[in-house]
Amino acid sequence: MNQLFSVSDKTILVTGGTRGIGLAITRALANNGATVIANYARDQKSAAAAQAELSDQRVSIIRADLSREKGMDKLFAAMDKILDGKELDGIIHCAATGIHAPFDQLQLKHWDWTMNLNVRAFFDLMARSKSKLAQGASVIALSSEGAGKGIPNYSLVGASKGALESLCRHLAIELSDSNVRINVLSPGSVLTDAWNAFPDKDERLQIVLDKIPGGRLTSLEEVSAAALFLCADASSAINGQVIVVDHGERISG
Repeated sequence: MNQLFSVSDKTILVTGGTRGIGLAITRALANNGATVIANYARDQKSAAAAQAELSDQRVSIIRADLSREKGMDKLFAAMDKILDGKELDGIIHCAATGIHAPFDQLQLKHWDWTMNLNVRAFFDLMARSKSKLAQGASVIALSSEGAGKGIPNYSLVGASKGALESLCRHLAIELSDSNVRINVLSPGSVLTDAWNAFPDKDERLQIVLDKIPGGRLTSLEEVSAAALFLCADASSAINGQVIVVDHGERISG
């Protein structure tokens, strides 16, 4: 493989890396030779399955709730042992949560729960990682269509993703002197467990399929391929951008 497109010499942290899109990215990185540190918070069954699947790869799995300072402390203590003085070549923030419900059913505790993991944790992660990031490191935050578009039952998650995208733009400027790139990866509709959280999931899915040119949903493999590219040196000129991978879903309204 052309070294510009290789990740085989890289060590990358993937938060939320044991299920859904996060697992797909962990799998793609590992299968292409990267050393991966995958974080999860609660789903031990998925984490165990991921560990079993990737047992022959250089994958370490750490349980830590990144919405809490103690959880972040735990992640970095474990990660320091794994790195053993090495630097991180990348961070991919896939960890996310949220309440999918009408606005008038939401409470402040739902706001705190969503923002703490989706945005605050990324800010804390970056602040603690700054001294550990290698020259040329690539940071990716996972977003969604709701960051820039109104979607029913999505106000909290959408607001958190909008804030996350804004934070990435600012950090891309502030960390540019360290040659660290920060981009946002925004997939189209992907059938993961998150779909089951929508009260109108079947109706929503049909609306999405009707508007995508060709009627094809984005796959996990397509999202992970984009993440691989953003981690590779071939994407070194891409910084502070939102990369949309959605088969044209967004161009159709």
